[in-house]
Amino acid sequence: MNMELNEAWELVQKIIEFPLFTVKQTPVTLLSIVILFFFLGLVGLFARLVRKLMTRWLSRLSYLEEGTRFVLIRVTQYIIFAIGIITAFQFIGLDLSGLTVIFGLLSVGIGFGLQNIVSNFISGLVLLFERPIRVGDRVIVGEHEGDVEEINIRSTTIRTLQNISVIVPNSEFTSQNVINWSHGDRRVRLPINVGVSYGSDLDAVNQALLDVAAENPKIMKVPKPEVHHTNFGNSSWDMRLWAWIKNPKEHAQIRSELHGAIIKKFRENNIEIPFPQRDLHLRSAEPLVIKQ
Repeated sequence: MNMELNEAWELVQKIIEFPLFTVKQTPVTLLSIVILFFFLGLVGLFARLVRKLMTRWLSRLSYLEEGTRFVLIRVTQYIIFAIGIITAFQFIGLDLSGLTVIFGLLSVGIGFGLQNIVSNFISGLVLLFERPIRVGDRVIVGEHEGDVEEINIRSTTIRTLQNISVIVPNSEFTSQNVINWSHGDRRVRLPINVGVSYGSDLDAVNQALLDVAAENPKIMKVPKPEVHHTNFGNSSWDMRLWAWIKNPKEHAQIRSELHGAIIKKFRENNIEIPFPQRDLHLRSAEPLVIKQ
């Protein structure tokens, strides 16, 4: 019985210690691969634990904005993963020699059609360090408008106004135009366009639009709202109210509020908002004369 167990154990040892391939004259066996993935799993658990602890600690620092806290946590995770990968390879006896093995694996991956994954990974690093967008920013990407929830290695999650998560590849943010309502100065100059009939009193129109802006508490007093006459339309004078708001995430709601207030204010001041008109001229047909 013991001999059978010994023979079985020797067979298992031969299987798990059989060299599958070599990297820089170092044999890679099934056992070393299992140890490698086990070690990487521990690194992943440790990184997750560090993330939770840092989230709790940084949430107490009120002077740090949400985007800054996210970058610190994410960069710390990447550093832990990088150190863990290097240590794991060294632990099983593989010398990375200045990360040449990793770059070699990346080049092989690119050759097998993983260019998009590598491109999104590099774009994710650009987004984290250059920070053209940050967690919490209100952005418009293509047809989607929403708030940036999370910036990951491959993609960025945007929560739309319909409460739908849109997963956008990171390369979209570095290769295409992206509207960021919250970048830099969060104040936004909101344009409100309206047409008035040609018979209107322009002074009364200007004052009515300024009153609408002054009566809305979400409109900033400084800079002051302005009214411009932008164009002579087919059936109206085209006017534009420029109003500054503090929170760009409220631009749709504030625009709707101003539209409703303008309608009420114009009715109170007998200012007409015209609709497109077309004049149709009819004339009688001349009798047809047939020559014989």
